[in-house]
Amino acid sequence: MLENDGTFDPSKTSSTPMNRIFRTFLVLSLTTAVSALADKASPALELARQLNQAFVEVAEQVSPSVVVVMVAQKPGYENIDPSESPLWEFLPPELRKQFEDQLEERKRKGNEEKEKPQGPRQFTGEGSGVIVREEGYILTNAHVVDGAEKIRVRFKDGSDLDAEVRGVDAQSDIAVIKVDTKGKKLAVARLGDSEKLKVGEFAIAIGAPFEFDYSVTFGHVSAKDRTRVIPNDRTMDQAFIQTDASINPGNSGGPLVNISGEVIGINTLIRGIGTGIGFAIPINLAREISDKLITDGKYVRAWLGVGIRALRDDLEYRDLISDVKEGVVIKEVLANGPAGKSDLKLGDVVTAVDGKAVATEQQLKNEIRSKQIGSAVRLDVARLDSKMKTKNIKVSVTPEAWPDSQAMQTARSTRKTSPDKATSLGLTVQNITKDLAEKLGVEQGEGVIITEVKRGSAAEQKGFKAGDIITMVNRQPVTNTREFNQAIRNSDLKKGVIINYTSRGTGRFEVLKEGGE
Repeated sequence: MLENDGTFDPSKTSSTPMNRIFRTFLVLSLTTAVSALADKASPALELARQLNQAFVEVAEQVSPSVVVVMVAQKPGYENIDPSESPLWEFLPPELRKQFEDQLEERKRKGNEEKEKPQGPRQFTGEGSGVIVREEGYILTNAHVVDGAEKIRVRFKDGSDLDAEVRGVDAQSDIAVIKVDTKGKKLAVARLGDSEKLKVGEFAIAIGAPFEFDYSVTFGHVSAKDRTRVIPNDRTMDQAFIQTDASINPGNSGGPLVNISGEVIGINTLIRGIGTGIGFAIPINLAREISDKLITDGKYVRAWLGVGIRALRDDLEYRDLISDVKEGVVIKEVLANGPAGKSDLKLGDVVTAVDGKAVATEQQLKNEIRSKQIGSAVRLDVARLDSKMKTKNIKVSVTPEAWPDSQAMQTARSTRKTSPDKATSLGLTVQNITKDLAEKLGVEQGEGVIITEVKRGSAAEQKGFKAGDIITMVNRQPVTNTREFNQAIRNSDLKKGVIINYTSRGTGRFEVLKEGGE
């Protein structure tokens, strides 16, 4: 009923059938309207639901192609010093401590175990892998299967099969293992294109961290082409994808995939547990190498026998060759290597390989790595002459197969190298005499010999030692102290002076800069 003020008071309405029908209709209408509003989610919420479903679908789609790799290592492998590995310094302190404790425990029990009959080897290592071919080929990390005596692979459905190593490439940390499928139909992963990868894209990691099989984590591509990730090793391929998707021990060898379910990388390294910084090998590199491992059982790398550094990272030398904007500086030439047999010289800046521009160390490695052994490549080179002027030339070098470790050690005993920065000269030199050469244990030859290196100087920090022989200053040969001193006087030490020298058979060059860091 309507009150005098015009309001409606439902408590005073008559309870006629018509009124009851009206009230029921009103309640139902309101309920339907509220329900409709609730079902009609906001565009943002609907988008979130779709994204949530996308992650679910990627996990369901990719997981069947992911495997757990269980490794039983060879007898005595545990006693190998892990600190000899280039990855050792990269391990998080807490994980390194864990390995050290395990190693000590194994050593403690070693003598007791030697006296006992040896039973079957136990699976003590675990990593991840991804199926790349129906014939049973599985891509994983080299360090996952390192030292393996027996390998067993567990699939998503819980079944397992024995596997054998098909091939390993330590420089990329890529390995391929193979299982006899025994008629089992394998789910094969779809491989993407890491060249098209963009920073900020979603990244999903699937693997077996800490033995928790088929864990799925997601994050983003934080960066591309990360170099110098592994310290103290300039031979390894380092152009990693960085991701904040959670990667932990056990994820190694497993896939990093995009939102389309395509593999974009192989998870391989972490920067501390739980830090959100993980690294994956780009799938294009992994595919190039794994294809060769599958067909040939090995990957033969082309090799120039040089040590290199990006010009952008060599600030002092960049100042001296300022008209060159991008390129890769030749910092080391192995005398017995391919470059040592060519016209390539220390200090040359390679700007292109067979016409393709290179600006970083990894770009130069990428261009050389798959070149045909024995077929010459053409390098575009910028070179400083004796007047410190830059000239552009072309140099032909014929790549050879990458040598084994023993051959590499022999080659490095006669290498020509060049280190990095300096703050002052800090050098005392003398003419080379027969007696002085014998006293310092060097061969008599042209140049001036360093008899003293000032303690704390940049020269000391850069590795100059008594007995080193300086042969050139700013590209001009020096055969005695007079020529050396004259060349130094004619140099702008604040800008920097290039010093070529040999140290125990190794040729090097330095840029020494007065007042530099």
